[in-house]
Amino acid sequence: MDEFKNETQDLKKMIADYMEGGCLDNIIDMFKHDKSLYEYVGYLMTDERMRVRIGATALMETLRESESVEKAVPYILPLLKDEDPVTRGDAAYLLGIIGAKDTIPFLEEMLNDKDSNVSLIAKEAIDDITSNPGSD
Repeated sequence: MDEFKNETQDLKKMIADYMEGGCLDNIIDMFKHDKSLYEYVGYLMTDERMRVRIGATALMETLRESESVEKAVPYILPLLKDEDPVTRGDAAYLLGIIGAKDTIPFLEEMLNDKDSNVSLIAKEAIDDITSNPGSD
């Protein structure tokens, strides 16, 4: 079990390091071929490196048309409760990109966030979801 946990940590670190190195296309290909990688999106969004967080956003924007992109939602939702307002805002933004209508109640909770920027991002995410006829 520990060996599996170590391999998972190694893979997460490798993906983050590749993103930091500007290898987004490689990561996109990995996600297209291995849908289980979507569980790492939350981890990538909390990386201390700005390029990794931006890369995770670019990854979701690129893969938004994929039916598998919603696999990331359970790993993004907890970030809406993060103490860091940037992380909360980024999570709300990603949910808007993904466009899953079942995330709207979680985003509505963010409309009264103590940080006005987070509230605004949540409102825009809700607007994006509701204005997209292709979201389910």
